[in-house]
Amino acid sequence: MSDSGKDKKDGLAEAAKPHYVGHRERARDRFNAVGGEALADYELLELLLHIILPQRDTKQLAKELLSHFGSFSGVLGASPNRLAEIKGLGATSITHLKVMQAVAQRYGRDQIDAEKPILSSWSQLIDYCRSQMAYEMVEQFRVLFLDKKNRLIADEVQQVGTVDHTPVYPREVIRRTLELSATALILVHNHPSGDPTPSAADVRMTKEIADIAKPMGIALHDHIIVGRNGHASLRGLKLI
Repeated sequence: MSDSGKDKKDGLAEAAKPHYVGHRERARDRFNAVGGEALADYELLELLLHIILPQRDTKQLAKELLSHFGSFSGVLGASPNRLAEIKGLGATSITHLKVMQAVAQRYGRDQIDAEKPILSSWSQLIDYCRSQMAYEMVEQFRVLFLDKKNRLIADEVQQVGTVDHTPVYPREVIRRTLELSATALILVHNHPSGDPTPSAADVRMTKEIADIAKPMGIALHDHIIVGRNGHASLRGLKLI
Protein backbone atom coordinates (compact mmCIF):
# COMPACT_ATOMS: atom_id res chain seq x y z
CA MET A 1 0.00 0.00 0.00
CA SER A 2 1.31 3.46 -0.87
CA ASP A 3 1.97 6.08 1.78
CA SER A 4 -0.99 8.11 0.52
CA GLY A 5 -3.26 5.07 0.75
CA LYS A 6 -2.07 4.30 4.29
CA ASP A 7 -2.57 7.91 5.36
CA LYS A 8 -6.08 7.84 3.94
CA LYS A 9 -6.89 4.62 5.79
CA ASP A 10 -5.51 6.00 9.08
CA GLY A 11 -7.51 9.15 8.56
CA LEU A 12 -10.72 7.19 8.03
CA ALA A 13 -10.03 5.11 11.16
CA GLU A 14 -9.42 8.27 13.18
CA ALA A 15 -12.61 9.82 11.85
CA ALA A 16 -14.57 6.71 12.81
CA LYS A 17 -13.63 7.13 16.47
CA PRO A 18 -16.33 8.79 18.59
CA HIS A 19 -15.55 12.47 19.16
CA TYR A 20 -15.34 12.03 22.93
CA VAL A 21 -12.55 9.42 22.90
CA GLY A 22 -9.77 12.00 22.85
CA HIS A 23 -11.47 14.07 25.55
CA ARG A 24 -11.85 10.97 27.72
CA GLU A 25 -8.16 10.14 27.41
CA ARG A 26 -7.22 13.72 28.29
CA ALA A 27 -9.52 13.58 31.34
CA ARG A 28 -7.84 10.40 32.56
CA ASP A 29 -4.39 11.91 31.97
CA ARG A 30 -5.39 14.98 33.97
CA PHE A 31 -6.62 12.80 36.84
CA ASN A 32 -3.37 10.86 36.85
CA ALA A 33 -1.36 14.09 36.81
CA VAL A 34 -3.15 16.14 39.46
CA GLY A 35 -5.41 13.70 41.37
CA GLY A 36 -9.09 13.83 42.15
CA GLU A 37 -8.92 16.71 44.63
CA ALA A 38 -7.88 19.11 41.87
CA LEU A 39 -10.80 18.20 39.60
CA ALA A 40 -14.11 20.00 39.48
CA ASP A 41 -17.14 17.94 40.54
CA TYR A 42 -18.35 17.55 36.96
CA GLU A 43 -14.91 16.32 35.84
CA LEU A 44 -14.73 13.68 38.57
CA LEU A 45 -18.32 12.57 37.97
CA GLU A 46 -17.64 12.42 34.25
CA LEU A 47 -14.72 10.05 34.90
CA LEU A 48 -16.94 7.90 37.10
CA LEU A 49 -19.60 7.78 34.40
CA HIS A 50 -16.92 6.77 31.86
CA ILE A 51 -16.58 3.51 33.82
CA ILE A 52 -20.32 2.94 33.98
CA LEU A 53 -21.13 4.04 30.41
CA PRO A 54 -17.99 3.30 28.37
CA GLN A 55 -19.69 3.82 25.01
CA ARG A 56 -21.19 7.21 25.83
CA ASP A 57 -20.10 10.82 25.93
CA THR A 58 -20.78 11.56 29.61
CA LYS A 59 -19.70 15.18 30.04
CA GLN A 60 -23.16 16.64 29.56
CA LEU A 61 -24.77 13.87 31.59
CA ALA A 62 -22.42 14.66 34.49
CA LYS A 63 -23.36 18.34 34.36
CA GLU A 64 -27.06 17.51 34.18
CA LEU A 65 -26.86 15.21 37.20
CA LEU A 66 -25.05 17.85 39.26
CA SER A 67 -27.56 20.49 38.24
CA HIS A 68 -30.48 18.24 39.16
CA PHE A 69 -29.15 16.90 42.49
CA GLY A 70 -27.03 19.83 43.60
CA SER A 71 -23.71 18.15 44.38
CA PHE A 72 -21.53 15.08 43.81
CA SER A 73 -22.77 13.54 47.07
CA GLY A 74 -26.33 14.41 46.11
CA VAL A 75 -25.97 12.37 42.90
CA LEU A 76 -24.62 9.29 44.68
CA GLY A 77 -27.16 9.65 47.49
CA ALA A 78 -30.18 10.04 45.22
CA SER A 79 -32.72 7.23 45.28
CA PRO A 80 -32.94 4.88 42.28
CA ASN A 81 -36.40 6.28 41.48
CA ARG A 82 -35.06 9.84 41.30
CA LEU A 83 -32.04 8.79 39.24
CA ALA A 84 -34.40 7.06 36.81
CA GLU A 85 -35.89 10.47 36.02
CA ILE A 86 -32.65 11.44 34.28
CA LYS A 87 -32.52 10.66 30.58
CA GLY A 88 -29.52 8.50 29.79
CA LEU A 89 -29.52 6.44 33.00
CA GLY A 90 -30.95 2.94 32.86
CA ALA A 91 -31.43 0.29 35.53
CA THR A 92 -27.90 -1.10 35.16
CA SER A 93 -26.15 2.27 35.28
CA ILE A 94 -28.25 3.29 38.31
CA THR A 95 -27.24 0.09 40.10
CA HIS A 96 -23.59 0.86 39.33
CA LEU A 97 -23.96 4.34 40.82
CA LYS A 98 -25.44 2.88 43.99
CA VAL A 99 -22.56 0.39 44.16
CA MET A 100 -20.16 3.34 43.96
CA GLN A 101 -22.02 4.97 46.83
CA ALA A 102 -21.75 1.80 48.91
CA VAL A 103 -18.01 1.62 48.19
CA ALA A 104 -17.56 5.24 49.33
CA GLN A 105 -19.55 4.58 52.49
CA ARG A 106 -17.56 1.43 53.29
CA TYR A 107 -14.31 3.34 52.78
CA GLY A 108 -15.53 6.05 55.14
CA ARG A 109 -16.45 3.49 57.80
CA ASP A 110 -13.04 1.87 57.57
CA GLN A 111 -11.37 5.21 58.25
CA ILE A 112 -12.73 5.01 61.79
CA ASP A 113 -10.10 2.82 63.43
CA ALA A 114 -11.75 0.39 65.81
CA GLU A 115 -8.51 0.23 67.80
CA LYS A 116 -8.52 3.96 68.62
CA PRO A 117 -10.94 5.99 70.77
CA ILE A 118 -13.61 7.32 68.45
CA LEU A 119 -13.63 10.65 70.28
CA SER A 120 -10.00 11.26 69.23
CA SER A 121 -10.96 11.40 65.55
CA TRP A 122 -14.07 13.56 65.75
CA SER A 123 -13.67 15.13 62.30
CA GLN A 124 -13.45 11.66 60.72
CA LEU A 125 -16.55 10.62 62.64
CA ILE A 126 -18.50 13.62 61.36
CA ASP A 127 -17.31 12.97 57.79
CA TYR A 128 -18.37 9.34 58.14
CA CYS A 129 -21.82 10.19 59.50
CA ARG A 130 -22.42 12.71 56.73
CA SER A 131 -21.30 10.26 54.03
CA GLN A 132 -23.64 7.61 55.40
CA MET A 133 -26.76 9.67 55.98
CA ALA A 134 -26.71 13.31 54.90
CA TYR A 135 -28.24 12.66 51.47
CA GLU A 136 -30.77 10.00 52.41
CA MET A 137 -34.33 10.91 51.44
CA VAL A 138 -35.89 9.51 54.63
CA GLU A 139 -34.82 9.80 58.24
CA GLN A 140 -32.55 7.16 59.72
CA PHE A 141 -31.62 6.75 63.36
CA ARG A 142 -28.36 4.96 64.06
CA VAL A 143 -26.36 4.25 67.19
CA LEU A 144 -22.60 3.94 67.58
CA PHE A 145 -21.92 1.56 70.48
CA LEU A 146 -18.59 2.08 72.29
CA ASP A 147 -16.57 0.15 74.88
CA LYS A 148 -15.08 1.59 78.07
CA LYS A 149 -12.13 2.97 76.09
CA ASN A 150 -14.51 4.66 73.64
CA ARG A 151 -13.59 2.28 70.83
CA LEU A 152 -16.29 1.37 68.33
CA ILE A 153 -18.01 -1.96 68.99
CA ALA A 154 -20.85 -1.62 66.47
CA ASP A 155 -22.58 0.89 64.22
CA GLU A 156 -26.21 -0.02 63.66
CA VAL A 157 -29.21 1.61 62.00
CA GLN A 158 -31.96 1.19 64.60
CA GLN A 159 -34.91 2.72 62.78
CA VAL A 160 -35.87 4.09 59.36
CA GLY A 161 -38.72 6.55 59.16
CA THR A 162 -40.31 9.04 56.79
CA VAL A 163 -39.08 12.30 55.29
CA ASP A 164 -39.44 14.11 58.63
CA HIS A 165 -39.85 11.53 61.40
CA THR A 166 -38.21 8.39 62.76
CA PRO A 167 -39.80 6.44 65.61
CA VAL A 168 -37.20 5.86 68.32
CA TYR A 169 -37.74 3.59 71.31
CA PRO A 170 -35.26 4.51 74.08
CA ARG A 171 -35.62 1.25 75.97
CA GLU A 172 -34.79 -0.69 72.79
CA VAL A 173 -31.61 1.37 72.42
CA ILE A 174 -30.59 0.53 76.00
CA ARG A 175 -31.50 -3.15 75.56
CA ARG A 176 -29.22 -3.37 72.52
CA THR A 177 -26.47 -1.53 74.42
CA LEU A 178 -26.56 -4.17 77.15
CA GLU A 179 -26.58 -7.00 74.59
CA LEU A 180 -23.35 -5.64 73.12
CA SER A 181 -21.80 -4.95 76.55
CA ALA A 182 -21.28 -1.36 75.43
CA THR A 183 -20.66 1.35 78.02
CA ALA A 184 -21.14 4.47 75.89
CA LEU A 185 -23.28 5.67 72.99
CA ILE A 186 -23.27 8.23 70.22
CA LEU A 187 -26.65 8.77 68.61
CA VAL A 188 -26.85 9.92 64.99
CA HIS A 189 -29.74 10.77 62.72
CA ASN A 190 -30.30 12.76 59.55
CA HIS A 191 -32.66 15.53 58.48
CA PRO A 192 -33.61 15.02 54.82
CA SER A 193 -34.65 18.68 54.67
CA GLY A 194 -30.95 19.52 54.78
CA ASP A 195 -31.21 21.65 57.94
CA PRO A 196 -29.51 19.88 60.89
CA THR A 197 -31.10 22.10 63.55
CA PRO A 198 -32.44 19.81 66.33
CA SER A 199 -36.18 19.81 66.92
CA ALA A 200 -37.86 19.82 70.31
CA ALA A 201 -38.68 16.13 69.73
CA ASP A 202 -34.97 15.40 69.04
CA VAL A 203 -33.97 17.02 72.32
CA ARG A 204 -36.73 15.30 74.29
CA MET A 205 -35.85 11.85 72.92
CA THR A 206 -32.14 12.38 73.61
CA LYS A 207 -32.78 13.35 77.23
CA GLU A 208 -35.03 10.33 77.69
CA ILE A 209 -32.27 7.97 76.50
CA ALA A 210 -29.70 9.75 78.69
CA ASP A 211 -31.98 9.48 81.75
CA ILE A 212 -32.39 5.72 81.28
CA ALA A 213 -28.71 5.15 80.46
CA LYS A 214 -27.09 7.10 83.32
CA PRO A 215 -28.23 4.94 86.27
CA MET A 216 -27.00 1.88 84.36
CA GLY A 217 -23.50 3.29 83.95
CA ILE A 218 -23.94 3.96 80.23
CA ALA A 219 -22.60 7.31 78.98
CA LEU A 220 -24.33 9.22 76.21
CA HIS A 221 -21.52 11.18 74.60
CA ASP A 222 -23.54 13.04 71.99
CA HIS A 223 -26.42 13.11 69.56
CA ILE A 224 -25.30 14.25 66.11
CA ILE A 225 -27.76 15.42 63.48
CA VAL A 226 -26.52 15.55 59.89
CA GLY A 227 -27.97 17.17 56.79
CA ARG A 228 -26.86 18.42 53.41
CA ASN A 229 -26.19 21.83 54.97
CA GLY A 230 -23.93 20.63 57.77
CA HIS A 231 -24.28 18.98 61.16
CA ALA A 232 -25.32 19.80 64.71
CA SER A 233 -24.08 18.37 68.02
CA LEU A 234 -26.59 18.44 70.87
CA ARG A 235 -23.73 18.38 73.36
CA GLY A 236 -22.01 21.20 71.52
CA LEU A 237 -25.27 23.15 71.71
CA LYS A 238 -25.48 22.32 75.45
CA LEU A 239 -28.80 20.56 74.95
CA ILE A 240 -27.64 17.44 76.84
